[in-house]
Amino acid sequence: MDRAKKAEFVAELQETFGGIESVIVTQNMGLTAAQVSELRVKMRKEGVDFKVSKNRLVLRALKGTRFEGIGPMLKGPVGLATSKDPVAAAKIAANFAKDNEKLVIIGGGLGEKVLDTAAVVALSKLPSLDQLRGQIAGLLKAPARQIATIAQAPAAQLARVTSAYAQKG
Repeated sequence: MDRAKKAEFVAELQETFGGIESVIVTQNMGLTAAQVSELRVKMRKEGVDFKVSKNRLVLRALKGTRFEGIGPMLKGPVGLATSKDPVAAAKIAANFAKDNEKLVIIGGGLGEKVLDTAAVVALSKLPSLDQLRGQIAGLLKAPARQIATIAQAPAAQLARVTSAYAQKG
């Protein structure tokens, strides 16, 4: 890769780091090309990008970004999973690592916070952004449903009383 392409790649990575919420650093020694492809497909489905690149270039791209703290994790062959959803990258990487011991989670970053392996695994167990939105929508609908039920109760009672009088008479 010539100098111009390296500069372009670093600028592209810096832009990526500016528009994401989380980055997960993985070590993938021994994964086959098919396994890496499978991982990329799973990540793409969830809006996660997975890149393997030279650590030196990634370190340059990290300078001045809020993910600069993950720099010491970049040793050996690493892959970076980046996502706008704070949980998606961690969830997919952790699930894939369960089935493939050759993919090892080194750590990551969530905003300006540097995460170790245990924190990434804990993050992976949280519900995704879409799941949280669904739960919030369910919570917002519940009070309206309860109000409708309460509002109907007096009319239903009146109908039962009227029906009882009609059957008596």
